[in-house]
Amino acid sequence: QVQLVESGGGLVQAGGSLRLSCAASGRAFSGYAMGWFRQAPGKEREFVAAISWRGASTNYADSVKGRFTISRDNAKNTLYLQMNNLKPEDTAVYYCKRDSSMTTMTRLDFGSWGQGTQVTVSS
Repeated sequence: QVQLVESGGGLVQAGGSLRLSCAASGRAFSGYAMGWFRQAPGKEREFVAAISWRGASTNYADSVKGRFTISRDNAKNTLYLQMNNLKPEDTAVYYCKRDSSMTTMTRLDFGSWGQGTQVTVSS
């Protein structure tokens, strides 16, 4: 059973930065596409960024392009999301996701999820 644990969330002022991490259980990381999603209260969970299993391909939501960078270290079974120039609208619980393919990454009912880490950006 896959286990994904997010960390690195916190409270920052607008314009600040955070780096989120997602640690995966052994043998549950390599060979899978990984992604980040976020969900604010009363809102649908939304796609943020994704990365292919070797890291050669990435995809970002328009709202975070140029500010967020997704990366992975397969040797460490860890996914990262570097978030720069944070805005209040980035406030949400951030979840990492493991999926079999980039093509189904944006499907909320596919893949495996972590429990999330809270990111709060003050204005």
